[in-house]
Amino acid sequence: MPVPSADFKKALKNLTDKEKEAIILRAARRDAELYDLLAYELLPDRTLELVTEETSEIIHEHMYGVSGRNLSKNINRSLRKSIKEIARFKRITKDAKAEIDLHLYLLKLIFDNFTGQFESRYKSFFVGTARLLLRTTKLIRKNLHEDYHLEYKADLDNFLDQIHSRSQRIHLTFEVPREFEVD
Repeated sequence: MPVPSADFKKALKNLTDKEKEAIILRAARRDAELYDLLAYELLPDRTLELVTEETSEIIHEHMYGVSGRNLSKNINRSLRKSIKEIARFKRITKDAKAEIDLHLYLLKLIFDNFTGQFESRYKSFFVGTARLLLRTTKLIRKNLHEDYHLEYKADLDNFLDQIHSRSQRIHLTFEVPREFEVD
């Protein structure tokens, strides 16, 4: 992303309010994520809870909208789309706890409904799920206070246990802990 130069900032200050408004509206029409960011920042009815709920619905649609001849590949594609949607949510809201809650929501969907696909000959869905779980544990340690660690420990330990109980774990090229350690 380009960093605004001093000349750019000076030119922006010299614009009238009407010119600034026209530029912002033109940019928002071209970029959906910019529009969502501006709507979140400017509109009082676009709360964090509303944006979180909308994102969880999109994740639900991605994961349950899977169909087709090759189910394993399509589920893996849906997993990647869901992870990208969570990253988009993070760029818009900058809320670390809500991002982690969405990661856990996605993991619960996977472990409640799609664990049968872990034993597929296509290992990418299992590996993607394990990466998501590892990333979630790292995000919790890095971004949340220690009090939240206890809140998430039971779910994370359950997910980690399920990952380690699968025969596909030998295909993992990274280390997944056996349990979520609380400091």
